[in-house]
Amino acid sequence: MTGPFGFRRIPVAKVWPVIEGGAYAAKASVGELIPIRAKVFREGHDAVNASVILTSPSGVETRVDMTPTEPAGLDGWEAWVRPDAEGAWTYRVEGWSDPWGTWHHNAEAKLEAGIDLELVCLEGKDLLERTAALADQAGDPVEASILRATAQLLIPQRKASDLLEVASGIGLAEAMKKYGPRELVSPTADFPLWVDRKRALFSSWYEFFPRSQGASYDAATDSWTSGTFDSSHDRLEAAAAMGFDVIYLPPIHPIGNAFKKGKNNTLDATDSDPGSPWAIGSAAGGHDAIHPDLGDWESFDRFVAKAKELGVEVALDFALQASPDHPWVTEHPEWFTTRIDGTIAYAENPPKKYQDIYPINFDNDPVGIYNEVLRLFKLWMSHGVRIFRIDNPHTKPVEFWGWILDRLRETDPDVLFLAEAFTKPEMMHALGKVGYHQSYTYFTWRTTKWEIEEYLRELSGEMSPFYRPNFFVNTPDINPFHLQSGNPAIFAIRAILAATLSPTWGVYSGFELFEHEALAPGREEYLNSEKYEFRPRDYNAQPNLNLLMGTLNSIRHAHPALQQLRQIHFHHAPHDRVIAYSKRDGDDVVIVICSLDPDNTVESDVYLDLAALGLAGSESVDLRDELTGATFTWGERNYVRLTPGSPAHVLHVQNAF
Repeated sequence: MTGPFGFRRIPVAKVWPVIEGGAYAAKASVGELIPIRAKVFREGHDAVNASVILTSPSGVETRVDMTPTEPAGLDGWEAWVRPDAEGAWTYRVEGWSDPWGTWHHNAEAKLEAGIDLELVCLEGKDLLERTAALADQAGDPVEASILRATAQLLIPQRKASDLLEVASGIGLAEAMKKYGPRELVSPTADFPLWVDRKRALFSSWYEFFPRSQGASYDAATDSWTSGTFDSSHDRLEAAAAMGFDVIYLPPIHPIGNAFKKGKNNTLDATDSDPGSPWAIGSAAGGHDAIHPDLGDWESFDRFVAKAKELGVEVALDFALQASPDHPWVTEHPEWFTTRIDGTIAYAENPPKKYQDIYPINFDNDPVGIYNEVLRLFKLWMSHGVRIFRIDNPHTKPVEFWGWILDRLRETDPDVLFLAEAFTKPEMMHALGKVGYHQSYTYFTWRTTKWEIEEYLRELSGEMSPFYRPNFFVNTPDINPFHLQSGNPAIFAIRAILAATLSPTWGVYSGFELFEHEALAPGREEYLNSEKYEFRPRDYNAQPNLNLLMGTLNSIRHAHPALQQLRQIHFHHAPHDRVIAYSKRDGDDVVIVICSLDPDNTVESDVYLDLAALGLAGSESVDLRDELTGATFTWGERNYVRLTPGSPAHVLHVQNAF
């Protein structure tokens, strides 16, 4: 006998998903269909089979039989499972000797050749009778009777073709699959699988600055009156009406005055400049305080309650850094890095300097800073915040995040974390593995057809057990080059792609108004960035994308296929500016055909892989365009014409023929 991770009687190898040898749990969400794979084999030529044993948080075991995968002969096995409750699950793979598979394979070969007919029949009768006994034990006397009756048909004096027909019956195969003996069962270790609430996988995010909502300017005094939580209720209602279900706020804490940044990140701020919300901390308090211009705790609670009434959640930005005026600077100087000249190190990303921000040092007093951060999260959680967007988590130790996320999972497993980690892949992966529920992605910079297809295959395949993407089309920090033309068509295209490729997507306000002016040529930053000034907007100004964003979110909520990541398939479109893909979940199948050219009409054939749609054997399908209501009947080869004004089809499969 070997240890828990060694080979047993029936070897099982390369179990997937297993994260860092089982140190961390693979990710799933309630109701999500997820694949489990392994290599299962044995000595000789006898048949093997495999099953997944899924164990729920309450200890209930469910067996899901695996099926061989292509290419045949390479010992690959797969099962798709669908956990139905939140919490800590486990799964294992059991390899086992399959007497039915062995007998059936031998019977086909020997009966056709007329060899050992008597022995084949004797062995088959014995196997069927043993299986009938197992069916009796399982409380299925009807199936047991059918199995016994079938056993009596295995008479060696019958024609070999008749015997072969008996052995190959569909009903018999189903009965043997259900009750057939499993011998030499060889389980792997139990591997962890954490199942989150559905919003960890599927959500639509909308970001706005409360201080801009209802803000007003007095030219006579050259001063601004800030918007507040109470004046932001209208924006909450508008975002909810467009189908967004997570409202994300930048930091809402007091802002420091030391080195306060002015308009466009300048160093000559005036008293009327509000400063960057990410420069957290002043005499009014730190991370456990609210900027007095926005309101007080009661007004924040009203804001959260209003969101809840509208069916949306509030996500709060948590930026673990401090302005030079933060109370921590004097109360806990050990939480910062003191340079050789005696000054505290401010944040830098050369050539960028952030003199208004001090990074945290996690090594001088880990116990103190770890517990303080945990206290802060629990404070905001007590006021109804159950989602946090973490600013620059990749500049903090992964070990620290693992500690925080483990503690919160123990007490508040519904709390979700989004990583704003635009960094190297291994760090982004590590944050997902230690427990981050979602992450920003490279989608912002994936614009060509091959880049998008390659990236989605990676996200939906090898990365899916530990990394959930959130496709933001823009952020206050990122004004992507492809949007800087201001062409409404590229805004529509990017919204359609984000909303249909990823189960979670996000929009920073202003996108719907086609805001696009860059700080300078070659810079992916906004001119007159809202990070440094008030930006009240007329959200009904024409033109806008309000209707399209609302339509996309409505389509997403109507179709389970768009609420999952793992089952995406790209179809062939010869034109390099036309992308075609489908997503499916059960019987729900959605096909998206989208132009990648915002300036020109594109025409192309699209070749549907009907088998990938679950429609193998069909010759045509009825489709409804969820964007326009138009209906089509398509076959394997189809023609599309996409224009800048109508750049995509989002097609729901109605019927197949």
